[in-house]
Amino acid sequence: MRILNPVLRGFHPDPSILRVGEDYYIATSTFEWWPGVRLHHSRDLVHWRPVGYALTRTSQLDLLGNPDSGGVWAPCLSHDGERFYLVYTDVKTWGNSEAFKDTHNYLVTAERIEGPWSEPVYLNASGFDPSLFHDTDGRKWLLNMQWDHRKGKNPFAGILLQEYDPVQKRLVGPVRNIFRGTPLGVTEGPHLYKKDGWYYLVVAEGGTVYEHAVTVARSRCIEGPYEVDPCYPTLTAKGCPELPLQKAGHASLVETPGGEWYLAHLVGRPLEPPHAPRRHCPLGRETALQRLIWTPDGWPRLAHGGNAPALEVEAPALPPHPWPAEPERDDFDTPTLSLHFQTLRHPPDPSWLSLSERPGYLRLYGRESLSSRHRQSLVARRLQHFFAEAETALEFEPQHFQQMAGLVCYYDTGNWVYLRLSRDEHLGKTLSVLACENGRYDEPLGQELPVEGWGRVYLKVRFERETFGFAYSANGKDWQPVPLRYPTHKLSDEYCRGLGFTGTFIGLCAQDLSGARLYADFEFFSYKALQENGHK
Repeated sequence: MRILNPVLRGFHPDPSILRVGEDYYIATSTFEWWPGVRLHHSRDLVHWRPVGYALTRTSQLDLLGNPDSGGVWAPCLSHDGERFYLVYTDVKTWGNSEAFKDTHNYLVTAERIEGPWSEPVYLNASGFDPSLFHDTDGRKWLLNMQWDHRKGKNPFAGILLQEYDPVQKRLVGPVRNIFRGTPLGVTEGPHLYKKDGWYYLVVAEGGTVYEHAVTVARSRCIEGPYEVDPCYPTLTAKGCPELPLQKAGHASLVETPGGEWYLAHLVGRPLEPPHAPRRHCPLGRETALQRLIWTPDGWPRLAHGGNAPALEVEAPALPPHPWPAEPERDDFDTPTLSLHFQTLRHPPDPSWLSLSERPGYLRLYGRESLSSRHRQSLVARRLQHFFAEAETALEFEPQHFQQMAGLVCYYDTGNWVYLRLSRDEHLGKTLSVLACENGRYDEPLGQELPVEGWGRVYLKVRFERETFGFAYSANGKDWQPVPLRYPTHKLSDEYCRGLGFTGTFIGLCAQDLSGARLYADFEFFSYKALQENGHK
């Protein structure tokens, strides 16, 4: 049996992997998307399924007003033999134009991975990417990178260590900077492990783009000093543009009951050919696994040799455990949203989203615009394949141009393409395409498409690697293409102001810029991967 990478496709960055008994879990960053911290489950490291989210209450996470690609960064999932622990950062301020980063770190716990997760304990704000290490003597230690805002200083100022007291529920004792990194720089994402009397510190370096890397250092004492693996970095795709998996870094480790070791890490799959001057990853940063071996002198190495990520690796000696296939179509006939759906910054509540007011439909009440960082009425799922198709059916009777609803391909508040239904003073009910590109608004179609008299409008988007396009229909069978193809790379981390950390989402949304909160009803949402040369 082989592990096929990436194991979590689409936007699933910063994986923190954990084994509890025979079960394996991965927690990933969710940034401004609600709920916070996405959780996946496996029994064999090959087949994975989503099992929920850890942060499901605003008392645990309040994202209103958070910047694009702010919010939840780099959670760390751990277990002390009795309960699960999760530490995470809520980033309120960040960006290339900002000297400062406001990064608040919290801790929640749960007896079961599905929750309920506790109210948060505030830890610190000295930097981001926190992790919690449970030592064999029962003590618990928090690690996080330190941010130095001062002019002329290295902003990635090292890895801090401080003890956490679970009884007092606070950090105690001195704060120590235990590792300042290697010449690769941008030292972040620390995770600590103990093996054969050594403390192994695993960090991300090089920056979370094409120079990304994983470095390992070790010490006999938790406080250091830490010696760097003489063959660092353990993992990187830097200098290998021909590799299908790029941006390899930000790793965590797991051991099977049989003593087999694996490394979970983020990757990006570029859209363009490797020789392109600027490669783009519209699927965002994804999660992959690599098999590890240990050298006789106690350093971890990739089992396939070298330090480059592999598309396929040998699976552990565990019984295969596939999960039931998930349906492509969601008919909105359950009391809660599918785990594949997330909302922006604000949790679903009856004031703007209902699955019960009209059974078998998702009802969205129009709220703020797609440029808002506060209260949007948007429900979306990740784009997980280069070739994919999504479809919905919409019933909506707008009274004027400020009322809109439809199907959107969304990256962040400044980057989206929207097939929307609205009303024109002369043409009546119409479809058109609205777009925002790095904050610049446009109506690229140039004309409205009349659909006056249509009670229901079917909408579809089809991604074909380099481009995507919309279509519409009155009956869901006879489709009319919207005369516009849009470059997929314009919904990628690299293109979107050069500041993004997420990936493309496909969503259903409604806006009412008049404040009247007119509702739109969506009958279903379907998403399916399309075949490309026999492969999905």
